[in-house]
Amino acid sequence: MPNRDDKTEDLLRGLPDPGGARRFYEEVASGHPRAARRLDADPGLLSDALALAAWSPLLATTLAQSPEHLAWLARERTDARVRSTEELRESLARFALTHTQESPHVTFARFRRRELLRIYLHDIRRASTVVETTEELSNLADAVLSYALDLARQELDNLHGSPLTRDARGRRVAAEFAVVALGKLGSRELNYSSDIDLLFLYDADGDTSGAGTRGATTNREYFNRLAGSVARLVGRQAGEGAAYRVDLRLRPHGRDGALAVSLAEAARYYERDAHAWELQALLRARDSAGSRALFARFYERVRPRVYSQAGSVERALAQVRLAKRKIDRERRERERGFNVKLGRGGIREIEFIAQALQLAHGARDPWLHAPHTLVSLGRLADRKHITERERTGLSDAYKFLRALEHRLQMEHGLQTHTVPADDSRRALVARRMNFGGGDALARFDDALAAHTASVRAAFARVFDESDAGDAVSQARTPPRPGRQARRGEEPTRSGDGATGRAVAPSQRDAGKAPISSNADGRAPSHASRGEPRDFRAEMRAAVDREKNFRAELGALRRAWSQLIAETRARDAAGETDARESNRLQTELATASVNVALLVARRELARRHGGFAAGPRLAVLALGRLASGGMDYGSDLDLVCVFDPHVPPPVAPLTREQFYARLVELMTTALSSLTREGHLYRVDLRLRPDGKNGALAQSAQGFAEYVARRAQIWEWLAYVKLRAAAGDLELGRAVEAGARRTIHERARGVDREELRRETRRVRERLERERASRASHAVDIKFAAGGMLDVYFAARYLQLRDDVRDEGADRSTFSTLSRLRDAGSLSSSDFDALGEGYASLRSLDHALRLAAGRSARLPAAADHPLVAELARALRFDSPPALLSQLRERMDGVRAAYERVTGRA
Repeated sequence: MPNRDDKTEDLLRGLPDPGGARRFYEEVASGHPRAARRLDADPGLLSDALALAAWSPLLATTLAQSPEHLAWLARERTDARVRSTEELRESLARFALTHTQESPHVTFARFRRRELLRIYLHDIRRASTVVETTEELSNLADAVLSYALDLARQELDNLHGSPLTRDARGRRVAAEFAVVALGKLGSRELNYSSDIDLLFLYDADGDTSGAGTRGATTNREYFNRLAGSVARLVGRQAGEGAAYRVDLRLRPHGRDGALAVSLAEAARYYERDAHAWELQALLRARDSAGSRALFARFYERVRPRVYSQAGSVERALAQVRLAKRKIDRERRERERGFNVKLGRGGIREIEFIAQALQLAHGARDPWLHAPHTLVSLGRLADRKHITERERTGLSDAYKFLRALEHRLQMEHGLQTHTVPADDSRRALVARRMNFGGGDALARFDDALAAHTASVRAAFARVFDESDAGDAVSQARTPPRPGRQARRGEEPTRSGDGATGRAVAPSQRDAGKAPISSNADGRAPSHASRGEPRDFRAEMRAAVDREKNFRAELGALRRAWSQLIAETRARDAAGETDARESNRLQTELATASVNVALLVARRELARRHGGFAAGPRLAVLALGRLASGGMDYGSDLDLVCVFDPHVPPPVAPLTREQFYARLVELMTTALSSLTREGHLYRVDLRLRPDGKNGALAQSAQGFAEYVARRAQIWEWLAYVKLRAAAGDLELGRAVEAGARRTIHERARGVDREELRRETRRVRERLERERASRASHAVDIKFAAGGMLDVYFAARYLQLRDDVRDEGADRSTFSTLSRLRDAGSLSSSDFDALGEGYASLRSLDHALRLAAGRSARLPAAADHPLVAELARALRFDSPPALLSQLRERMDGVRAAYERVTGRA
């Protein structure tokens, strides 16, 4: 591999398929030198491109054949938010403008493949959850369908004019058309290689206006041609395959039916003639493109039939059981290896549990009418149709199996669901599922077996199966809480007071740290006891057993994963509140920096044969690590300083060179992605002179920078400076001097200048970082978000010289000191304090449930909102969103009062 340095080689060795990543780079270097130079010049982009190649040969081919995508990926790679249908539609329009020489179906296929680069990158980097990934894949399909519908409709309007019908008063009005999504697209759970199941619906019969070149035609003819055109545009094969495989077999009368049916025909069919399985398919129906109002009229008519056709609980369960047995018969003996979709304990059994119980109870309880599988499971548990333990086991299994399905499909872009029987191929799948170490395959197999056993147990209980093999075969009532689990039931989870083997990795999302088991699959030994932990000693003990840098990195990641898993387990079990979890995670992060620094020192000593003196390096924390508020997924904002009076530790290197390499290796230990994952994202941009500054500063140089050159916006960050790791004696001296200097400079600046600069920086972050999407609420960057509280508090600290004191430097403590000092009125203290408490609780729950923060879906029926409302004990999702709006409005009003003109 040309021009590969040690860091690149370390990265390659840490990937699940280093050979595939190396071949990709060599192909780019030989065929596209300019693209190779771009990769070499941007380490972050190179890391991401190699990761995509190692996780997906399909996307490696895409990048190698279309290297122009690298420039686009460089812009998009760090923004992990879920794009809405509207945003993707706009992106598709821009893409089409630059690809006018291509046929539309080719444009659609290439646009989809390009977007998969971004979506899958955030998937494998664990910046997006399974729920977010499937939602964005569904939005992408909606955007393509909407664009295709507009193209096809314009073409037909040019030929025949627009279709018309008559309203209730006899007036001629435009006839409406809807693309109805069924299946996984309907429930917004689309995977990377799903068929899209569609039904085309039009308003009513009539004729077109005749304004086109070929005159008038009937609405029936127009809309059937429109449906066929949309299906061809989206489903026609191109050089990179079709954008989607379109399945129209679920339309009324199946293969024998018209491609598009009128509202009256469709309603009549589902009310009178539809089979039970066809009505079951409508559980997940929604509008994908076209007229939302037309779909609403359609579903209002068929909904009663969907939920009443079963007649009784027994009949509903029997119908779904019959459908499942038919699937089992059809796939038996067809394939080797476990089928994650259709196999026993697979995804389809989870979906059928949810759908059967919806059909059984939905006629009497409309609240159960939720198309998304995870939302449905939550609501069924709330209504006691499944136990809370079953809900957790099924949800965890669903996320694990869907993540596994994604890894299988994105290898070559095929619609496969089968885990390879061959050990070497299955071991590669295990590594792509983030199982590291020599026993990765065994732990992956154990996790798969545990999750499927959990599903089988629930399936057997719900459907009263007597032939469920190892699964429990019990009466129809849910199993009693607390009894000993039998073989094949859901494995014992931490916090249950039992000692059986836990699901591994039982996760809030596949690929993230487990919440109910440690890194090697055993029940966490401290998860339920709340014992004091020496995180630093435990991680150092793991590192001390290894002899080289790569092995030490792996050991550090495995030890950290076990510790964060235990914290998650206690959190998920309700044994800790958000503040205690933040305290534990701050301690863990501090210990991680110390051990990472130790690993970096050892590697430099190995490379240079030991040290002549020192070294003395202090790691100063900013942001959440400084204030004691670390949470799942938090970055580490760090500034590193060294003692300029200690001789250079390595003779050939200057102090600056040595400490820069030490910080670089420490950062690698903390943030580089290997097959064992990574610990934290490290942000060093707040160091003096930002990205142009040295990675490590001398203590004297840092003090001079703070005293002479630091800007007001930097004061707002440095006011929270805290010695966190490394040489604490040096760090505390630097911290005390810097904070004293900042407050002295703040006293000498004009108050109006301080106020204006505070607002300028806050407004810039709101403008540049806050989500503008109507479908999301940004609880960090938007108006009334957490940054309003941070900026208001730090502004008042600087304005009124209210300094941090003692060990507690949290935002809550700062607000209290500001109130006691008279800087903050009681009413503003209440608004900021109560608002911040609500935002932080929601932020913590969001990180625990979804592995991310900041953006909350704005729709009350979104599965994540439902899960958060349940976790935070709100009466309903709308109640959560209502209180959130109220608290954010209060925070923004208080911020305006604090930072407004005097």
